[in-house]
Amino acid sequence: MIYSAKQKTHGAKLYSRQTDYNYSKGRFQLRFLPTGDLVLNTIALPTDFAYGNYYHSNTSDGLNGMNSGYKVVFNESGYLYVIRRNGNEVNLTFGNIASTGDFYHRATLDFDGIFTLYAHPKAPRNGTWVQPWFSVWYEPKDICADMTGDEGEGACGYNSICILDSFGRPTCECLPGFSLEDPNNKLSGCKQDKVRKCEPGGSNPKQLFEIHELPNTFWPFSSNYERFPLSSEDECSRSCFTDCNCVVATIRDGTCWKKKLPLSKGRLERNTYGKALVKVPKSDDSSEFPLSPNKDEGKKDQTPILKKQKPTRESSLLETNIRSFTYKDLRDATDDFREELGRGAFGTVYKGVISSSSSRREVAVKKLDKLIQEGEKEFTTEAIAIAKTHHKNLVRLLGFCDEGPHRLLVYEYMSNGTLASFVFRISKPDWNIRIQMAVGIARGLMYLHEECSTQIIHCDIKPQNILLDDSFTTRISDFGLAKLLMGDETRTQTAIRGTKGYVAPEWFRSKHITAKVDVYSYGVMLLEIICCRKNVELERENEEDIILTDVVYDYYKHRRLAILVENDEEARNDMKRVERIVMVAIWCIQEDPSLRPTMKTVLQMLEGVVEVSVPPSPYPFSSIC
Repeated sequence: MIYSAKQKTHGAKLYSRQTDYNYSKGRFQLRFLPTGDLVLNTIALPTDFAYGNYYHSNTSDGLNGMNSGYKVVFNESGYLYVIRRNGNEVNLTFGNIASTGDFYHRATLDFDGIFTLYAHPKAPRNGTWVQPWFSVWYEPKDICADMTGDEGEGACGYNSICILDSFGRPTCECLPGFSLEDPNNKLSGCKQDKVRKCEPGGSNPKQLFEIHELPNTFWPFSSNYERFPLSSEDECSRSCFTDCNCVVATIRDGTCWKKKLPLSKGRLERNTYGKALVKVPKSDDSSEFPLSPNKDEGKKDQTPILKKQKPTRESSLLETNIRSFTYKDLRDATDDFREELGRGAFGTVYKGVISSSSSRREVAVKKLDKLIQEGEKEFTTEAIAIAKTHHKNLVRLLGFCDEGPHRLLVYEYMSNGTLASFVFRISKPDWNIRIQMAVGIARGLMYLHEECSTQIIHCDIKPQNILLDDSFTTRISDFGLAKLLMGDETRTQTAIRGTKGYVAPEWFRSKHITAKVDVYSYGVMLLEIICCRKNVELERENEEDIILTDVVYDYYKHRRLAILVENDEEARNDMKRVERIVMVAIWCIQEDPSLRPTMKTVLQMLEGVVEVSVPPSPYPFSSIC
């Protein structure tokens, strides 16, 4: 693909489609500016009028400047780059791109406004393994935050909230009391379901309206018509209640901002303190007010969103994204638990489908049989705590069932199975992809250990608990099912948790259990990813090679690491990196937990930010020398 700034309208602009399945012209556009910048912007359909840019290539040098960009090239090696008028090239797709010898590539401006480079593995020689397209590069990294300016409806349309999902994609939610303009287009924006007449000085507004609080939700660029400093949060709520123009008020930095319709470019900012107060007409049935009501009157709402019973001021947007199912709901969704996906320490997983009038979503339903023990937290509280963890490398919890003896969890369905099925097969997967997967798992664990409001220790990290999504991104499953830790609190655990071969030594010694048990398990798994073999292989001809972790330090110390990656040409051609990653793994599997790095340090070492020092023998009292 070669795309030039000199081309006219039809050739110099690339448009998105409207939806995933509607190929009409969409709202998002890729184009060259006359100054030489390659940009993404939204347009005012049905015209081509362009709103502000939400991505630019930084190749501008003024009109016809020698350093300005004039051509974008998608070359045979799978790289996207801009050529400047002076002949210099600006690479857009930084980092490793999957080899064109093994992968097909395509670049697409997707319907949600993300410009994405995809790769698709070519069929292996035996013709038995085919994978779908997966993302290797995309821009912008945060479309919700990068949509700025007063004009235009933003990524999600008017009266909606943009939430960045684990793939860097915009997930769009309607405000309470609103529903989609077009049920078949999640980016179409939202409209009010009910409008009540408001008369200043008339009836008590609290008889007609109620306030729904949405933590950390803001519309920073639109619809402000009044603001004032706060003496209390209730003051902001009262002011919106008595103002017929006010539909939403936001509280941020000690200021109340009152807003009227339409609202544009709303977004969830998880790291910003504040909230939105949404004034919603009271339902005729005051016992129920769903976030996204079903438009078919008389039909039970079956959308995968929790219907809040008696909304409270403590309701949060994150909590309304988890649904409470009945046991019958999940029995029907799984066709009476017909298709088993797998069994684990906490229960059995079944494939299911959650359907509504406008959507169909595959899910994984886990029937728990060992989770709730005497003295552990109440199940629903645990489920909501798990649902509040959001990260690209974690499997997302969508809902739960807590009905009598039945306790089940509903997760996203991961279409490409487990890391174990990917790594432990006859033909070894691409070396660079394996390392990207290892880095992704490290990021997910660092989030659980250091970035959650409540630290989560997984306690059973192994390839079978790492799932692969449609893009072959590694996603950690079953996190939060072990006991949650509060802050830096540690505990002594008499019952060993984990899987043989991945369990840290301190489990057997009645010592305090910390996040370092996950670091140990990760180190074992990292060696498995490097070598494409299981840690324990009883069928090995050489008895000394049965347990991988027992011999890896010996291979490292005597410079025999090539044995670990035999029959893996890509890895053997990258032995410097193989050595560095093996050193990281050796640090992780140290018998003394105090010597193991944190997952944050592990990630920094894998990414080359921190130097990897020479590791000691992981078993200081062993006979290995």
